Amino acid sequence: MFNLIRRDLILQKRQILIFIPFIAVFIISDSHPALIFLVASIFIPFNTYTYDEKAETNILLNSLPYTRKEIIASRYIGAIVYMGLSIGITSIALFVFDKPFTITDMAIGSGLFLSFVALTFPLFYIFRGKISMVIMIIFILSAIIGPPIVLYLAEHLTTITDFIVSLSIPALYTGVAAVILILYAASWSVTTIIYQRKAF
Repeated sequence: MFNLIRRDLILQKRQILIFIPFIAVFIISDSHPALIFLVASIFIPFNTYTYDEKAETNILLNSLPYTRKEIIASRYIGAIVYMGLSIGITSIALFVFDKPFTITDMAIGSGLFLSFVALTFPLFYIFRGKISMVIMIIFILSAIIGPPIVLYLAEHLTTITDFIVSLSIPALYTGVAAVILILYAASWSVTTIIYQRKAF
């Protein structure tokens, strides 16, 4: 299974060469560190799916001595591995550019990435074709209109806002982490079921 994760890195060695310049653009433009960590984490996993859509890789993968559960597990575990690598490289890049960031920025970027993965990975197996382009457009739109929507809801749903503010920082982080992990595990299970029933 870990050979499948390594395969993704090998296949994307050319794309990885543009990873640093890609991240540097966001750093130079003074984007929020959490957004930079999010974008960096998305780079490899979603490039992998885009490549697989073009090359019909699933036919090849199913001819190899791996079960369909292992193939999906490699996707979800791989996403976490790539996230860790991306956060490490991005942290070094931010340090080199003398841009301040915190552990909280890393946590927010990681949480948003895992949530985005959980919501989108099943879509790659439900729909065929150009779904990766649709997902990236949704991601860009979410980054643009998401913050104003959150601010609007925070102002008008005062009961929920007051409850969140009343929580201690450890309780808030623990609760958010638990929700994200449950969502990720549920997505993993759903994607496995979809993939096992898929005909290639």
